[in-house]
Amino acid sequence: MKNTYKNLEVQYNKLFRHLKVGSFKTRERYGKAFKRFLVFLAKEYNLQKLSNISGKHIFTYLKYMQEKNLSASTIKTELAAIRFFHDSMPYARETLPTNAELELKRRTFGGIDRTWTTREFNLMLAAAMETGHKDYLAIFSLARYAGLRLEECFRIDTNDAFKAIESGKLFVKGKGGLTRYVPINETIRISMRDMLKATPKGQKLFVSPNDKTHLAMKRLQCFIAYHRKIFTDNKITFHGLRHTYAHDKYEEFIRAGKTEFQARKAVSELLGHHRDDVTRIYLADGDADA
Repeated sequence: MKNTYKNLEVQYNKLFRHLKVGSFKTRERYGKAFKRFLVFLAKEYNLQKLSNISGKHIFTYLKYMQEKNLSASTIKTELAAIRFFHDSMPYARETLPTNAELELKRRTFGGIDRTWTTREFNLMLAAAMETGHKDYLAIFSLARYAGLRLEECFRIDTNDAFKAIESGKLFVKGKGGLTRYVPINETIRISMRDMLKATPKGQKLFVSPNDKTHLAMKRLQCFIAYHRKIFTDNKITFHGLRHTYAHDKYEEFIRAGKTEFQARKAVSELLGHHRDDVTRIYLADGDADA
């Protein structure tokens, strides 16, 4: 096994020397992760060439990491490192499976996986479209792509929406009176424009003048509870979209070269709680409702 690993390491070193993509910190961090994968390949498969890395190796390595009870964020970082180097191989024979194809399940805390899969999110959007709920389309997008809590969505008024569309950042009135600005994407912009067409100036975006906010929120929660039974066995809730957002932003920051602590800190600022301990729970799919 030792000789097999050394052979793979020689090939890796050659690849690393010619690699120009990504920052040096990213290449260095991913390099350590990729070497751990090489140890696994040498031991379990006696693999001789990096070009022969295939989907079966990824599947078994994923199982190996899950059996070691590694966190979801750690597993996804390890897989991102493998893809980073594999995509840079001009001689690679196979395309590696994506996380969606792996059906990657994140590590749970207290037995609950709160995150939504891409399939679950898309099917819930489809249910909202089919029932004519443009407001739910916008709210789901705000949670999934901006990490908003349910009550934060329902506080948004037309003035907030106009400013967000213009600036690309949404002013959020959060828990405990804390406020923050959260970047929005084009999907959220489009949904907000649609809602502004049907909302009188100065009114809340998702609560009609004669409605009560708590009842409007309850109807949305009931909508999720009813439709999730149709296409998934998972007990997904609205707050799970905030967990999904936290995971995705953390991975984005890691890919950009931030350390794990820096990535968690950046996520905590976006989520609006400014606490590393709460962010750790989100990234481990815990029971936080912060």
